[in-house]
Amino acid sequence: MKRVIILGATGSIGTQTLDVIKNFRDNFKVVGLTAYNNVDLLAQQIEEFNPEVVAVKDENKAYKLKAKINKNIEILTGQKGLQNIVEYEADLVVVAVEGIAGLLPTVKAIERGKDIALANKEVLVTAGKIVMDLAKKKKINFLPVDSEHSAILQCLRGNDKKEISRLILTASGGPFRGMKYEDLKKVTVEQTLRHPNWKMGKKITVDSATLMNKGFEVIEAKWLFDISEDKIDVIVHPQSIIHSMVEYIDGSVIAQLATADMRIPIQYALNYPTRNYINGINFLDFSITTQLTFEKPDLETFRCLSLAYEALKIGGTMTTVLNAADEIAVSLFLNKKIEFLQIAEIIEESMKEHNNIQNPTLDDIINVDKEVKEKIAKKYMR
Repeated sequence: MKRVIILGATGSIGTQTLDVIKNFRDNFKVVGLTAYNNVDLLAQQIEEFNPEVVAVKDENKAYKLKAKINKNIEILTGQKGLQNIVEYEADLVVVAVEGIAGLLPTVKAIERGKDIALANKEVLVTAGKIVMDLAKKKKINFLPVDSEHSAILQCLRGNDKKEISRLILTASGGPFRGMKYEDLKKVTVEQTLRHPNWKMGKKITVDSATLMNKGFEVIEAKWLFDISEDKIDVIVHPQSIIHSMVEYIDGSVIAQLATADMRIPIQYALNYPTRNYINGINFLDFSITTQLTFEKPDLETFRCLSLAYEALKIGGTMTTVLNAADEIAVSLFLNKKIEFLQIAEIIEESMKEHNNIQNPTLDDIINVDKEVKEKIAKKYMR
């Protein structure tokens, strides 16, 4: 039985991970769960999965949780709780917590020899080299949960890395595919959150609309698969049926296809290297799948993808700046403090102002993240 800790259990990926685990009760034991402040849902999860320990970021909410449950269970609190929970005995840590808060717990889990199922982009975007070097040293499985990277992992199995020509990440194009710069000047938060294919959290849905999500995935792909950025391409595929592809040096292209259901890559990461059937998954019906279309991304209108490539090429702490600026700019947009197009403007401005650190430590990365966010907040949260 595989012992699992889920960081971010009450979020979109966390709840879907638990839904997958329900299908394999004999295969998994939920050891630990964490939440930011949704203690109502966390209490339900505790009742159903009976973990040994939980962690709640908001200390006041932790007291409310204690009053809600009757089980004898350890409750950790604060950022320290998020880090300390990975010290409990487990085989796999699912990192589904949002933001750079997932970085230190991931590093600590790897140091203790635990396999990682990663659904947090910030870990590799900000500290890809540090994290992957450590993962190789500890010889752990580092498994992507993103549908795109899961697809690439599946397309690479059984093939020689030296035979790769390029990795091709597919993008749905989000809700504003085909629009030009002028069209985007007055788009609303509500329009931005209407993703045509996927049900995701608000932050990642906005990132999908700006194509920053795809930029982050390019950076992640570099570190996950140890490949240079000039061999990672993005193509817009509106149907979200092909989740990504690998092109080989003989011209062959291997693609992974599936319905747009995050439980498919989640089960692959949990069960790796095997596969299992999940109740309720819809299989592709090729008799009604009439079109698979592709188009180049519009890098002039959706500049965030270009900024991600630029940050990756520069390296060092520039990808931390990219991530931090995006995180707070998206928050400002969701709170209706800025317009949609200002997200890219804020990111570009932050990158231009940054004095890059080429070989950062974890402390450097955390400090740069904090400085960038504070600077942007000071300017726009008046």
